Amino acid sequence: MTSKLAVALWATFLLSAAVCEATRSTAINAELRCQCKKTHSKSFNSRAIKGLTVIKGGPDCQNTEIIIKLVSGRQFCLDPKKKWVQRVLELFVKR
Repeated sequence: MTSKLAVALWATFLLSAAVCEATRSTAINAELRCQCKKTHSKSFNSRAIKGLTVIKGGPDCQNTEIIIKLVSGRQFCLDPKKKWVQRVLELFVKR
């Protein structure tokens, strides 16, 4: 009886470890994908921009992504190749 209990406990432990590892790897994979599905093309007044995040390209997302947060709370992805986006980046670097 004791050996059956030990085997059942061991199997439960292995199953819970496998579930924890699968959950952890799913969370990591979600973080490695590209954040921007599409980019916003119209320019913004730089005073309306509250924050700016630049995410460099990596192994899982080749694109350099620029995400701005407006004072209103809305977020947009910008195309880093546009000249007006490059000017906005320069303004934020100076700040």
